[in-house]
Amino acid sequence: MKKIIFLLICCLLAVNVFAASSTQQIEKITQFYGERAGKRAIAWRALIKDSQHLTERQKLNATNTFFNQFVFISDKKLWNHKDYWATSYEFVGIGAGDCEDFSIAKYQALLELGINDNKLRLVYAKDLELNQFHMVVTYYPKPSAIPLVLDNLNNDILPANQRNDLLPLYSFNGSKLWLMKKKGQGQIAGKASRLSLWNDLRNRYQHIKLNQPRNIF
Repeated sequence: MKKIIFLLICCLLAVNVFAASSTQQIEKITQFYGERAGKRAIAWRALIKDSQHLTERQKLNATNTFFNQFVFISDKKLWNHKDYWATSYEFVGIGAGDCEDFSIAKYQALLELGINDNKLRLVYAKDLELNQFHMVVTYYPKPSAIPLVLDNLNNDILPANQRNDLLPLYSFNGSKLWLMKKKGQGQIAGKASRLSLWNDLRNRYQHIKLNQPRNIF
């Protein structure tokens, strides 16, 4: 299990790397994935533009609601790969993905909406009800607060202490990595910049590098 967790965390995405304009993003997604994907991309960029004035809690709600409309599908079925973390571009373009893809897209959207990275974490957990590994996004309104959980399996944004179905293992954001001993802050285990695939993923975001899924869902 430790090896699996380490490999997943090594895929940590970069922060603030959306260098292309919204128009460029929409055009590239449309050209690569088609007109329906282009419409999703337009809606995605409209979410970012139209939500800038909202409170942070409202931004959480808008982001969670938008992405939870997408289709859940396993990496094995979609990509014919045991584990593949799609960029937000790919997730929006395809309109489907697994829990990591939902979480990555939400995390990046919240950063674009101006929420400080120190308030956000991607949490790798064990779903005790489904008996499988799972990923969610958490938001800390204050450093010592119980975080709120954004989850593709539950549309309600609930405090972590009300999510007894999740056992957190690791959490991370754009700068730090934590070992989670309980549903709280956890213990810092290093800098996210030390993770092996950090630069590769930053390059994928910066250049909007897209891949086609192996299977049509």
